[in-house]
Amino acid sequence: MEKKFDIKKFMSDNAIIILIVVLALGVGLKTDNFFSINNLRNLIINVSPRFIIACGVSGCLITKGTDLSAGRQVGLAACLSAMMLQSVDYAARMLPGFPDIPWFVALIIVMVIMGCFGAVNGCVIAYLKVPPFIATLGMQTIVYGLCSVITDNQPMGGFKSSYSQVALGSIGPIPYLAIFAVIVGVFMWFLYNKTRHGKYMYAIGGNENAAQVAGVNVTATLIRIYVLAAMLYALAGFLVGAKAGGASTATGNGYELEAIAACTIGGVSTNGGVGKVPGILIGVLVFEILKICLQFLKVDPAYTYIAQGLVIIVAVALDLRKYLAKK
Repeated sequence: MEKKFDIKKFMSDNAIIILIVVLALGVGLKTDNFFSINNLRNLIINVSPRFIIACGVSGCLITKGTDLSAGRQVGLAACLSAMMLQSVDYAARMLPGFPDIPWFVALIIVMVIMGCFGAVNGCVIAYLKVPPFIATLGMQTIVYGLCSVITDNQPMGGFKSSYSQVALGSIGPIPYLAIFAVIVGVFMWFLYNKTRHGKYMYAIGGNENAAQVAGVNVTATLIRIYVLAAMLYALAGFLVGAKAGGASTATGNGYELEAIAACTIGGVSTNGGVGKVPGILIGVLVFEILKICLQFLKVDPAYTYIAQGLVIIVAVALDLRKYLAKK
């Protein structure tokens, strides 16, 4: 028997997305340049690194976990990238004796270093059974402390042109940042939908004990999820540093909350076992469109934070409502 389309349920489940689309249409009709090519380009550039971060966080959420260290890991990755990719003739170079290396070598080094932090997160959660909220909160503080120590709380700039070009360049109208995001999105879609790892991840999120009984190596899967997440934060931090033209201990602050909110808006359930990559992209787009709309309306930045906080609360409340309705 064909299931009837329930418009009331659809509107309830996608209330935030619908409201943001209506807001965007309203702002577009009221203001100039909202639907311009430049604004679309800015949206793509802002969404790209945040989508990569959200992809990392999504695996943690699907397995009923979280990662509160994501933002600080992004910041540390940006600072490490900056230290290695400052121009050799830059007067305030952080590492004066460091050799001149290509940007992709620096990216690999940063991803390996940050992967170690992810491995620690995964081991603490999988082996010591520390709740993800507490484990990653502790890691957030550790990473911030390490970042402060290695940078001496000094902002860094003076990047090589090849590094800056990674964020500023484009192939025709398509920014390099968008290409990185597309590659990550395709990879994550394939990983989640076509591999054993993806099946294990959803099984753990649905019922960890049942997954273990069914032969899923829960410990190894959780460690892989947090390692992959950290490596994605490394990539995002590398791109954020290049985009900003500088990095400091403040880089990435609060990004984990935006990523969690974007995932939740996009259908990744905080109750585990549910979430798709296209939904994550929609969630990130919704969050960024909200910020752009408020900027075009000349809303005070303080009120922007209030609006974002309300969106986070409503998104989680709607997610819980769907979960309770299923039960």
